[in-house]
Amino acid sequence: MKKALLILLAILPLSLASVGTTVSAKAHTAVDKASLWAGVYDGLNLERMGLQKEVFDYALRGIQKTKFTKSILSIVDLSQPSNKKRLYVIDLDQQKLLFQTYVAHGRNSGELMAASFSNTFSSFQSSLGFYQTLNTYQGKHGLSLQLKGLEQGFNDNAFSRAIVMHGADYVCEDFIRKTGRLGRSQGCPAIANAVSKDIINAIKGGSCLFVYSPSPDYLQKSTFLL
Repeated sequence: MKKALLILLAILPLSLASVGTTVSAKAHTAVDKASLWAGVYDGLNLERMGLQKEVFDYALRGIQKTKFTKSILSIVDLSQPSNKKRLYVIDLDQQKLLFQTYVAHGRNSGELMAASFSNTFSSFQSSLGFYQTLNTYQGKHGLSLQLKGLEQGFNDNAFSRAIVMHGADYVCEDFIRKTGRLGRSQGCPAIANAVSKDIINAIKGGSCLFVYSPSPDYLQKSTFLL
């Protein structure tokens, strides 16, 4: 009995040291990853692409608040007009800009600029905040991507409202030439049919989508930005 106890006491410090090393390694990895991601903005010259540093920093702050299964970050920058390529899909670990393209906002959010936002049913407005991408399905717009809103009061009704990413024929340069802006959705971040499958397949299954606008209400109340 005494011999067994001595063996246990001898092993215990080694076990605790192993646990401590594992925790330390995980913390170190998280710090390294955050440092790596912070350099992506300058490395990809995203300022030249039209994305403000402040918006990128908000997106990084939010993605680190929740465990996403992919290091792909999608930013819908609604501070830009719809005739600009304001959707950025970034592979943070690989430091690659996968896509920069057009994305529509909700019809009741505004015309050229999105200025009004809602989390309520039948509002036909875009919802701000952080989302987790879920599964794909075949709907009336073809391949579509389900989204889970993560921010209570801002976008947590997105799944029930059927706010999804899908392709749309009104998201194209021909529409912009005719009207000066993109067509508008019922609140979905709709993208061009020509790239919809590639984008949806790249970001599906647990990546982060951030829909941004400099709304004072959102910036002051979002727990993801604290």
